Amino acid sequence: MTTFLQLHFLTSYPPACLNRDDLNRPKTAVMGSVPRLRIASQSLKRAWRTSEVFQSALSGHIGTRTKLMGINIYKKFLAGGVSEEEAKKWAKMIAAVFGKLKSSSGNNDLEIEQLAHFSNEEQSAIDALIKLIIKEQREPAADELNLLRKKHKDADIALWGRMLASAPLFGKEAACEVGHAITVHKVAVEDDYFTAVDDLNNREVDAGSAHIGEQGFAAGLFYLYVCINRDLLIKNLEGDTDLANKTIKALIEAAATVAPTGKQKSFASRAWASYILAEKGPRQPRSLSIAFLKPVKGDDMLPEAIAKLEDKRRRLDGVYHGWKEDNNKGTDKADEKTPRAANSLPSKCMNELTEEGDLNDLCEFLKS
Repeated sequence: MTTFLQLHFLTSYPPACLNRDDLNRPKTAVMGSVPRLRIASQSLKRAWRTSEVFQSALSGHIGTRTKLMGINIYKKFLAGGVSEEEAKKWAKMIAAVFGKLKSSSGNNDLEIEQLAHFSNEEQSAIDALIKLIIKEQREPAADELNLLRKKHKDADIALWGRMLASAPLFGKEAACEVGHAITVHKVAVEDDYFTAVDDLNNREVDAGSAHIGEQGFAAGLFYLYVCINRDLLIKNLEGDTDLANKTIKALIEAAATVAPTGKQKSFASRAWASYILAEKGPRQPRSLSIAFLKPVKGDDMLPEAIAKLEDKRRRLDGVYHGWKEDNNKGTDKADEKTPRAANSLPSKCMNELTEEGDLNDLCEFLKS
């Protein structure tokens, strides 16, 4: 049976613009007929993958996502004494293995049209071929261009997969699903009107500002859902259970402590999760975002949000997985039902409000 690891985060951000839309305003979504702040999953995954937390924990097991590999190869050929014409020709031959190249003038035709995710094993194979070609001063043979690898152990590719349109056989199905983070309450995006003053303006001629601008922002308590197919993650990592456990721990720590970098210099809107609920088991996964279909209101949103999330989990377990026998027959409580705790998924909680649990215990729980 497949083991799913499900994680539910509640994180409060102060005024921020973590993830912007095409109008340079915070991304939003309508849920429960009211507007919410939103952080796209792409933004979250990028922030986690490039974070120091993730990079240090999984050093040597993180791939390279780029369109520019052809340019990088071309520069290595030039540094190795290959002529400009041959360097470009040979670099294009190697880069084309990973995707269709752009058809433009200059060095732009060394770029791949789509972002390609290169594993460390593939990067090593490319580097070895470059050294051989420089040494022998010849173009790569056809069989030497078999650079794609089905087997590799990069945590980011194992978690979030990769698609190679020109070589689907070498793609990888993602083991991790990440929802868009949304606020549990209604939000109105505000505008920060700001000015900048010219230091050399002595105000004798012009006392006005040197620059005027506006930036949308908002604050909110976000719910985030992450689901990991643990069996697929281990398979994607070539059966390396220890590396899978390291990957899960690094992902949880990054998701709990790392914010997207949008406008951080202006807002310093870094935050850690106040609440994390972790579940594991073979049951079909489900988000608990429905707990916030009716927006949270009031002066103390975090405890109310935690209560609503835990209550929704209890109710879903009750209606889908049975109830205890009615122990109140013949009383005025005869219609009351108590959820069967044994039918809930094994879980672990970290709650900063009650000082319940901690991050290390939660990560250890998800290992086994």
